[in-house]
Amino acid sequence: MSRHDADLVVLGAGPVGLAVAVEAATAGLSVVVADPRSGPTDKACGEGLMPGARRALARLGVEPAPGADAMAFRGIRYLSPGHVVSADFRAGPGLGVRRTALSQALGARAAAVGVRRVAVRAGPPRQDRDGVDVAGLRARWCVAADGLHSPTRRALGLDAPRPAAGAARDPRARFGLRRHYLTAPWSEHVDVLWARDAEAYVTPVAPDVVGVAVLTCRPGDLDRQLAAFPGLQARLAGVPHASATRGAGPLRQRAVRVRAGRVLLAGDAAGYVDALTGEGITVGLATARLAVACVLADDARDYDRRWRAVSRDYRVLTEGLLLASSSPVLRRALVPAAERLPWAFRAAVDRLAAVHP
Repeated sequence: MSRHDADLVVLGAGPVGLAVAVEAATAGLSVVVADPRSGPTDKACGEGLMPGARRALARLGVEPAPGADAMAFRGIRYLSPGHVVSADFRAGPGLGVRRTALSQALGARAAAVGVRRVAVRAGPPRQDRDGVDVAGLRARWCVAADGLHSPTRRALGLDAPRPAAGAARDPRARFGLRRHYLTAPWSEHVDVLWARDAEAYVTPVAPDVVGVAVLTCRPGDLDRQLAAFPGLQARLAGVPHASATRGAGPLRQRAVRVRAGRVLLAGDAAGYVDALTGEGITVGLATARLAVACVLADDARDYDRRWRAVSRDYRVLTEGLLLASSSPVLRRALVPAAERLPWAFRAAVDRLAAVHP
């Protein structure tokens, strides 16, 4: 009898965790996914898949099709009072898809390729030279894809230092809120509306549903946040809600390293800058592929360096846009500048669309 229950245990059954599981299982590894929830997972996110993310999912055998829970979009449109600029993806359309539908599609694919799933809340991993003990299982390797506030990252001492308990909240900390509305999409793009200190994202996710997400550093519920976008607020007035409001944050999370022995961090668990550029799933899928490559090679000594290389474009582009938007003067000028230089805006959108297909 083998000393190990599986080659790989994946902690977290969100899209990245399930992508790790599918990638590993199709490469011939035995895989168990551990998550306390037994069904599809939901979270506050913009729900827009860039063309690169669609290609990565297709390679795994997962291709959500436009329909009841998904809708194609042509590109990105930035709006601020008196200014509009749009850019279509040259790499093909993106896809707005409900987070639960994406998790369900990945879960079905994981089951089809032999991934076992256990509904358990994993404690801190314990490891030695030959394997990892976690969630009542022993495996050769463990990939933690357990989200923005990863318990595994914290338990392994990989969290970057944070303000001391009782310290005042960072006024620059950003949070996300998302709700769905029962209305036909009015744009063929993901609309990004810019206000003084917040952005609203409107994503078509079905023929009769749009998802509305707000990123902000201001306290307040979603209805209060929408007051910063009077045109959007007026359009949504009286429109029935298709989901409850979900929140997430603070968005910025940093890890001092993304590996501790035989435990690798992937997706948001490995660190997160901001949702501003909409690349979370794309980069998460890329890190999933990288983590599995290390497991297959039975050697993860280079994982930190390779993770930094894979995520570099996301981190640089997002940090740059965050820096620019943190200045009131630059923030007001951002959409007008993109409108005056549409070629530059198109180039930036294409760069985002093509990040790590």
